[in-house]
Amino acid sequence: MPLLDTTLLLLLEGYAWLPARRRESQGEMVHTRLTGRRAVVLRGPDAVRFFYDDNHVQRAPALPEPIKSTLFGHGAVHTLDQAAHRARKGMFMSLLTPESVAALVGETTAAWDAAVATWPGRGHVVLFDEAARVITRGACRWAGIPLAEEETAPLAADLVALVDGFGSPGPRHWRARAARRRREAWLAGMVEDVRRGALRVPDTSALAVAARHLEPDGEPLAPRIAAVELLNLVRPTVAVSWFVTFAAHALHRWPVTRVHLAEDTDGTYAEAFAHEVRRFYPFAPFVAGTAVKDLTWKGEQILADWLVLLDIWGQNHDPALWPNPYAFDPQRFAGREIGPYDLIPQGGGDPATGHRCPGEPVAVGLLKALAPRLATLDYTVPEQDLTISPYRIPARVASGFVLRPAGAASSPATAGAKRPRPAVHPL
Repeated sequence: MPLLDTTLLLLLEGYAWLPARRRESQGEMVHTRLTGRRAVVLRGPDAVRFFYDDNHVQRAPALPEPIKSTLFGHGAVHTLDQAAHRARKGMFMSLLTPESVAALVGETTAAWDAAVATWPGRGHVVLFDEAARVITRGACRWAGIPLAEEETAPLAADLVALVDGFGSPGPRHWRARAARRRREAWLAGMVEDVRRGALRVPDTSALAVAARHLEPDGEPLAPRIAAVELLNLVRPTVAVSWFVTFAAHALHRWPVTRVHLAEDTDGTYAEAFAHEVRRFYPFAPFVAGTAVKDLTWKGEQILADWLVLLDIWGQNHDPALWPNPYAFDPQRFAGREIGPYDLIPQGGGDPATGHRCPGEPVAVGLLKALAPRLATLDYTVPEQDLTISPYRIPARVASGFVLRPAGAASSPATAGAKRPRPAVHPL
């Protein structure tokens, strides 16, 4: 019997799409069709090793045009494989050393503390929006990107749009395309200004490094490509807004975690909490690549040019790896060394040589720093819709998580807020 194409089901079912295909499957490897192509779905640490081996699967040919035009950008490091990918990836790794990540976290926490000091003067705060603006400020300061205060909110909105629009058709997708065109042109102009000496930035800043980076053939990046890669540093950093909002959701739903974070003196619990937020809450449902040749995985054939999907959501909720996986339990990471093929919300393997996100330490570092600040902040949570839809990719807390800081007067925006539906995990 020919396999049915399930692309429309993916658009309709969101994060439930892969679990449904797995329930229909007879074996460990799921077979389906996606965008007209034969596809297989793999899961588990062995599958991660298999998927991230360049001799098995290449990511670039599988990236659809809509994702290149929104999330990653045409010509980005994500569109390269093997030697070209490793050379470009080296630029990112040089910018994301432990010292540099600490500097980025420091810039962002300083921006956070300054913003929080203003919150009592406001009737309410939509945490998702506020986190996006704060992280945009910190990321641009770290990257050497000049940003006036009045430019922060529009830039944050565009960076959020790049992430928010990759997972579905319609208005969100077209906003993302417009944001990418706008911000690539904006940053390409800065790259050109740095090269001709009209804009002076620190030599070690991301803007300077991208402007002066040489490809393996000795040529500098085209200004637009340099802009694409700058966005691929700042955009995923601002995407941590999703995790910050999920962290607030977890603190609200499981108040004991606030106590543990407030009592955490060495950051151990905060780091475990950061990992559990990234494991438990939905973000990327899967990643895809193309089989480079005829392959065999656990006795089953994968033919050349088939799509190979790595089930991120499924692996992060696999009871074989995470006992009681639908319980939010940061203690599961206490004393546990996380292998490169186990927890994969941002990919698996070695970030220096493979496609694992080199900004993963930034996400962990920001969550580790900001979650305790949220836990010790005095605020109330007015009535609102705290549901997280499994049909929306990427998933978000419906209300953006509205909070009322201590000392803030009630405002019309929160006085009539919608009564919350049960804040349940989507799947």
